[in-house]
Amino acid sequence: MVQIDKIIPGGQALATLENGKKAFFWNALPGEVIESYEVIKEKPHFVEAIATKINHPSEFRVKPKDTCFLSTSPWQIIDWSYENQLKAELVVEIFREHQIALDIPEVITDNKSYHYRNKMEYSFYYNHDTAKIELAFHARGSHRKIPIISSSIERPEIFTAASKIVDDLNARHEEARKYQSLLLRCNQKGEISGGLYENKKPHPKFNNLTDTILDQEYSYSPNGFFQINLPVYELALKEIKHHVATDQVLDLYAGVGTIGLSVARNRHLTLVEVDKAAFVEMAKNCEQAFFERSRSYDEDERADPVTTGVGDAPREKRPVAILSESEKALKYISSEQTVILDPPRAGCDRKLIDKLNEVRPQTIIYLSCNPATQARDIKLLLDNYKIKEVKTFNFFPRTPHIENLVVLC
Repeated sequence: MVQIDKIIPGGQALATLENGKKAFFWNALPGEVIESYEVIKEKPHFVEAIATKINHPSEFRVKPKDTCFLSTSPWQIIDWSYENQLKAELVVEIFREHQIALDIPEVITDNKSYHYRNKMEYSFYYNHDTAKIELAFHARGSHRKIPIISSSIERPEIFTAASKIVDDLNARHEEARKYQSLLLRCNQKGEISGGLYENKKPHPKFNNLTDTILDQEYSYSPNGFFQINLPVYELALKEIKHHVATDQVLDLYAGVGTIGLSVARNRHLTLVEVDKAAFVEMAKNCEQAFFERSRSYDEDERADPVTTGVGDAPREKRPVAILSESEKALKYISSEQTVILDPPRAGCDRKLIDKLNEVRPQTIIYLSCNPATQARDIKLLLDNYKIKEVKTFNFFPRTPHIENLVVLC
């Protein structure tokens, strides 16, 4: 018998085995007693496992919608209110580990806990009994594929389109091993783009989709970066916009420009992005936002300004789109700015943090998909800043992933 102690950052349940090893469980909740379990990873000082038989189930346990929930959304077993409570408590715990004391933050959600993802990638499984291809996911902690008959976290249009593609493959008697995966994305109108990735072939270029966020239209590639849960993303953008109090705004790690252009398109806006494909989309979105010329620089190559598009709006109000790593665009940071940070999970480069401490922009707005690296970075800024606001957003319901917003002044 194993007694579960608590949920830890990362989403697993922590317990101690009889031999003293720490155990990290999926499909387990605080207070539950695990009678049997399957080990999926074993190391000298810990094991990772899946609970298979549970005594004394938690009052917060609910029946998952999907048999594949452990592969896609392991928190389907958690009551919705308790899920949001856990995410707030985990943010506090993570920041406390970095010696930062927080009150329990508000968790903001649109209360739609299923059918929210606008992007999904499926594997394929060949059923020898039926001689047919089936949609599949990888079993958690394994390369083994498990066939699926339902999946409830993506928008229904995506699963319907995926099922039709599989039907077409079977009608043509295709082999599953020919394909790497199936990627599909849909916009808020339910329009689908994407398709099959074939093994040993370059990934195809799919038709762009468009979506409107805070009254601004954006174009993006289905196989590029774009937010997964747009309704909750809009809630985060409204909160960010509330804290933009300067006329100068710098949007770092800008992606296709959705944050900066949504919250500061009428200000002196500079956007920085390193990925060339995302940068191209960002430049187009700048043009769309202003119906005017958008200056674009390649910071690495020190290219001359490139102007595209048409229009005659005031030059000082044109967005500046910069192709560069954010830590190499430090000269664009000024003390009169609001600086927006939305880095990848690894967080911000130390050179960027040092520059922010040196220049001291008026406001720093830090949105993160990894509160651990966010807390690490913010700890380094607290000699010059105070935390004004912390809000947690449930971008990824039924999963342990957390999106956290911190405003520094």
